[in-house]
Amino acid sequence: MTSLIRHVTVDAADPFVLAGFWAQALDGSLADDDFPGDPEASVTSAAATLLFVRVEDGKAGKNRVHLDLQPQDRTRDEEVERLLSLGATLQGDHRRPDGTGWVTLYDPEGNEFCVERGVSERARD
Repeated sequence: MTSLIRHVTVDAADPFVLAGFWAQALDGSLADDDFPGDPEASVTSAAATLLFVRVEDGKAGKNRVHLDLQPQDRTRDEEVERLLSLGATLQGDHRRPDGTGWVTLYDPEGNEFCVERGVSERARD
């Protein structure tokens, strides 16, 4: 049998706060036993489980791995606006005049992630 990915682990200064952002972003839920100040927190969503672990050293450069989000029930642009309202910040706008492209955002601790076109937008191709 092969190995399976159990969760994607993200280093964090404040695991509970960062997990809270991602729980909202992914319409997921924090584990019942996660509380402010805990050294780790996990988010379960339909697509993946993310584990946030406290580390003392801060983020020093670009992520070597990042998440690409694809909205299921809204457009890319609607999702970008929603994520910005949750606390994400804009890193780079790679949208093209023909409607293709993506947007790169930072989560509240500066980790990069991308938002691609939504399912309905891709269905029109």
